[in-house]
Amino acid sequence: MKAMKVEEIRKLAAEEIRTKIADSREEMMKLRFQQVTGQLTDSSRLTYLRRDIARMETILRETERAAVEGA
Repeated sequence: MKAMKVEEIRKLAAEEIRTKIADSREEMMKLRFQQVTGQLTDSSRLTYLRRDIARMETILRETERAAVEGA
């Protein structure tokens, strides 16, 4: 799976972003276990996931702040 682009994330609803963040965190936890046990072959996936999570949290925060300031 490739990294999500900002435009793709901005098109999602806030609840969808939260769901994707939770799914990504769960996948990251599984990958960490694989890394510890030596089963992980593509360690760059951890980096992509971590950055995707940060990107989604940033956009989610931006939309929440815009909603508060616009109200």
